[in-house]
Amino acid sequence: MAEIGVSSACYYPLETEKSLIKLAEIGVRCAELFLNSPSETEPAFTDMLRRIKDKAGMRIVSVHPYMSFAESFFLFSSYERRYRDILPLYEHLFETTAELGADYFVFHGAKIPGSIEDDLYFERFAELTRLGKKYGVQVCQENVVHYRSEDPAYISRMAAGVGEDFGFVLDIKQARRAGFDWHDFTNTLTPYIRHVHISDYTQQKDCVTPGDGEFDFAGFFNEMKSSGYDGTYIIELYRHSYKSEEDIEKAYQSLKKILP
Repeated sequence: MAEIGVSSACYYPLETEKSLIKLAEIGVRCAELFLNSPSETEPAFTDMLRRIKDKAGMRIVSVHPYMSFAESFFLFSSYERRYRDILPLYEHLFETTAELGADYFVFHGAKIPGSIEDDLYFERFAELTRLGKKYGVQVCQENVVHYRSEDPAYISRMAAGVGEDFGFVLDIKQARRAGFDWHDFTNTLTPYIRHVHISDYTQQKDCVTPGDGEFDFAGFFNEMKSSGYDGTYIIELYRHSYKSEEDIEKAYQSLKKILP
């Protein structure tokens, strides 16, 4: 069943646990969790996060790792040994994701242009997907501007190369930044979409609070439902994207009312 959620990233650089508490305080019941430091994957910290979300009756649907900035270097370079050496760290991240009860692990991948061929990229991503699957976690490629994944045609080739276990996170803000419309992704990729990052926009700013811009959320939700999507829509903003924290709660409540 489709659901509106909020990402803890909205409060960054507030500490992760404090961000999760803020989400609980405004009544969020579905969240994406950004882990921002290695210590936040340790058992004691994970236990604390789990207690916070359980007390609030909150479900963490996805985890976004602190390693996104380095995925090109660690996972998709031409230096094979580095890739092999880093896999245990990702296995630990997948285990942490599972312990938090999340289904999805959000992945940026390689920046443009990268140093390996597409087939090897797909092969390594498929291996990571199998590793995540051991823990009941689906590794999902997100579309991100300036990354290979910014192009819907590339994502389509990736889906074919990885196979039936491929998962995709659609970010409508990142699509706009890369010069694409969200339809460019949903026309062929809807069966692979696991959840969606949402925000609004104006002619001056490409990321503002939902409801403060020009994006037709009602139409978007209806089209997505008609195409068969029934996953989560995660409000993901930057600190400079909203005027006050009350704007997040207002957007969350407003979008819940129009979600079909």
